[in-house]
Amino acid sequence: MIFRFLTAGESHGKCLNTIIEGIPSGINIDINFINHELARRQIGYGRGGRMLIEKDTAEILSGVRHGISTGAPICIEIKNKDWQNWLIPMAVEKTDETDENLKLIKAKKIVNVRPGHADLAGAIKYNQEDVRNILERSSARETASRVAAGAVAKSILKEFNIEGISVVNKIGGIEAEIPENIFDYKEKIEANDLRIVDETAYEKIKKEIDKAKEEGDTLGGSFKVIFRNIPVGLGSHVQWDRRLDGQLAQAVMSIQAVKSVEIGLGTKVSEMSGSKTHDEIFVENGQYYRKTNNAGGIEGGISNGENIIITASMKAIPTMRKTLNSVSIDKKVGVLAHFERSDTCAVSACAVVAEAMTAIILADNLLDKFSHDSIAEMKTNYNNYICRY
Repeated sequence: MIFRFLTAGESHGKCLNTIIEGIPSGINIDINFINHELARRQIGYGRGGRMLIEKDTAEILSGVRHGISTGAPICIEIKNKDWQNWLIPMAVEKTDETDENLKLIKAKKIVNVRPGHADLAGAIKYNQEDVRNILERSSARETASRVAAGAVAKSILKEFNIEGISVVNKIGGIEAEIPENIFDYKEKIEANDLRIVDETAYEKIKKEIDKAKEEGDTLGGSFKVIFRNIPVGLGSHVQWDRRLDGQLAQAVMSIQAVKSVEIGLGTKVSEMSGSKTHDEIFVENGQYYRKTNNAGGIEGGISNGENIIITASMKAIPTMRKTLNSVSIDKKVGVLAHFERSDTCAVSACAVVAEAMTAIILADNLLDKFSHDSIAEMKTNYNNYICRY
């Protein structure tokens, strides 16, 4: 990959860090835009108390001068405001073993694992006696770093008029209709705390979330991510790891709680004949076009110029007040699973994270196709290429 990023930090640690490499020089990096993207991730009906504490803001530590990328790695830091309440339990340095300190550390120790989380597998893999050493990093809090990296990726895509949108189409089994001209509804989606266009479904879903919250349960759902103005030729058919659909699927599947990713028609292709599945190609005034987009903008691992369409499904969050049967790793006996502050539903937030991950993969392929030293060189190469078709 050319657009590469690494994240570091724990859910209740001091901060989250993101280091991004491969950004060409000359890109406008607006801190207000990054913070706007972080705020989008925190909005959502059914989110938990953590969102009332953390109002994420980013600080750029390197790679940007006077608002413009220099070509050097960009480092972004997001401070955890809740850190003040975890100074002793999450201290980096060895803590003085006073009775008070030991009491605080012991109070935050976790041995009762949660089904559906990384707790048990992670504790066994990393030989941990305290599951907090697993859940702090496996927490979806890490996605704030991904959204920050995605904001930088979107800053590259903007230079080529490529834009994306995410919209929720199902929560708790209740489906919400998505209009065909979805980009016309962008303002409405951004103003909606569930990222839903269908007003009738919105009210039903809110009631379902309220019911789940009362019962101490959680809800999952599905959403779509759509990007438009994609040039033909991103990705490649020549090796498995260069296929654009494979890269997008891996990126979105890597988001905590996502259990399925589909491109275009997705699983529906198994029910249809070839004549109904494949998008016929036409030409008019020397321009190729399609009347349908069942392929979701990708054929043979390569973008075909149509909108990229991804559908992903998120499971219900495994941390809940309605605790499940589980085990303790210290005594290996049956217990009720650990509960820690949690969302009731985070599908709308997951959609924003998936939007960021999609932007990262598209930006990476754009850099691979059109050079990545400077935006000026990229645009020259891009314009020369576009003229060919």
